[in-house]
Amino acid sequence: MQKFKGTFTMMITPFSGDGCRIEEAVLRDFVDWQIEQGVAGLIPLGSTGEFLSLSDEERHLVASVVIRQANGRVPVIIGTGAECATDVVRFSRDAEALGASGVMVIPPFYSTPTEDEIERHYELVGKAVSIPVMVYNNPATANVDMSPQLLARLSKIENVAYVKESTMDATRVRDIARLSDNRMGVFGGILGFESFMNGAVGWTAVGANVMPRDFAAMYRLCVTSVDLEAARDLYRKIHPVIEIVGKHRYVSATKMILELMGLPVGPPRPPRLPFDGGNLGWAKRIVAEMGLTFRGGG
Repeated sequence: MQKFKGTFTMMITPFSGDGCRIEEAVLRDFVDWQIEQGVAGLIPLGSTGEFLSLSDEERHLVASVVIRQANGRVPVIIGTGAECATDVVRFSRDAEALGASGVMVIPPFYSTPTEDEIERHYELVGKAVSIPVMVYNNPATANVDMSPQLLARLSKIENVAYVKESTMDATRVRDIARLSDNRMGVFGGILGFESFMNGAVGWTAVGANVMPRDFAAMYRLCVTSVDLEAARDLYRKIHPVIEIVGKHRYVSATKMILELMGLPVGPPRPPRLPFDGGNLGWAKRIVAEMGLTFRGGG
């Protein structure tokens, strides 16, 4: 089974100016830029990729384009989340057939499932594919908070090998690893530096959409060639981006910053609103002060 580590970008999905069409050429260019900038992996069709706003055909298209364009240069984990386990199995099998390195699966997000039902959900997915399954714990959006104890239980399921831990409690990284006997590799979903300090093997970062080189460097400074003073300095540098793409702004702010950087990626799809009004000045200030440009550094 392929081992995942480092900073993986939670990719946006580029649309046309009217939001009606996926811009394949922009997506291919974006994949190349991300890889050139040094990210360790790509995750399309997560929350940042607006997976719930895409048709089944569009989800297949995005997965296909990203996998083909990456061409094995970095792992590609496809978000295959859905409320119904049957749909997740279908999306996950399609991703594997396309050549995905793994799949990322959020739990059922409306039915408020019991722990036994969550376990059944992941059992069905784990048995349906032969590639790693990354559990996605994001209680703010999924209406479900999977405790370290439950995640340790899920780690015993075939192919369930990773978790994107998107709470604001970095000590969960430590507890998940301990309780699962390190069967489950933990990726910080929001807190990169703090998660690495607690033993995370990676970071699934929204901010890497706009600063891939710097977000990728956090893993190196915290894990491979440890320099904690430099890591803290880097954290201070990138924190304005982490802040602006946080909370409900993760899609709209990221897309606006990319447009200001010179890569038009279209608006968010409804009901999300564009990042405009007073917020636009915030985005412009960050782009200017940090010198962010598409095809540039950062």
